[in-house]
Amino acid sequence: MKNIKERLKHIRVIRSAIYSLVGTVTYPGLVWFNRLKIEGMEHLKDLPSNNVLFVSNHQTYFTDVITFIHVFCAAKWRKKNKLGLPYYLLRPFTNLYFVAAEETMNSTFVSRFFKLAGALTVKRTWRAEGTEVRRGLDPSDTRKITDALQKSWVITFPQGTTKPFAPGRKGTAHIIKTCKPIVIPVVISGFWRAFSKRGLTLKKRGSLLKVRFKEPMVIDYDAPVDEILEDVMQAIEQSKDHMLKGKHHLAHYINKQQELLNSETLG
Repeated sequence: MKNIKERLKHIRVIRSAIYSLVGTVTYPGLVWFNRLKIEGMEHLKDLPSNNVLFVSNHQTYFTDVITFIHVFCAAKWRKKNKLGLPYYLLRPFTNLYFVAAEETMNSTFVSRFFKLAGALTVKRTWRAEGTEVRRGLDPSDTRKITDALQKSWVITFPQGTTKPFAPGRKGTAHIIKTCKPIVIPVVISGFWRAFSKRGLTLKKRGSLLKVRFKEPMVIDYDAPVDEILEDVMQAIEQSKDHMLKGKHHLAHYINKQQELLNSETLG
């Protein structure tokens, strides 16, 4: 049964049907109940059909990937920084795989179904069933991703967790060093506020959801793995520098709010 499911997700007709179904169900939550702002779709225009790796920060288990699918489908229909009406789901973009934790994708019926949309399941390198477990890079996991890159685009989340500013995984840098793909950084925000962690439940309406595709990275593929990973984390704005900036902005915002509160009290 497992082998049958693995084969099914490589059949584009199957993925097309799933993308159409999932896209139709999720479109209202992205566009009608919230506000979706997309930037940088022009960077998708002239990409080759294979060996393109999208690296992004991560905020929910599924909505992040589903939004990327919407954007790629819209880009196929020559949309520019917007989704518009979802007629693009009549003929969706299917030249795509995404990396996901095996534990997550096997946890529920919905996640097992979405697995057929092109999930490349990998074992978490530091967490299994809620327990911290440091593992080495699994060669079979690496092979799945390198094989997918040979024929398609691949989405990966270097942090492997929805926790902001978590350290990146060296596996992503190993893939980049080995396959030498075009690497497109993506920065997302607002999804954690609008959706539940699993991304299947609308938590707050009216949220601003942002997806920003940056220019392809300039990478020295001969550089050490640690250096490549640091460049990736900088590009997706999840490095230590960005964490410090985020804390500074938060402290500044809190101080301003406190000042306004004090002035109102005195007035």
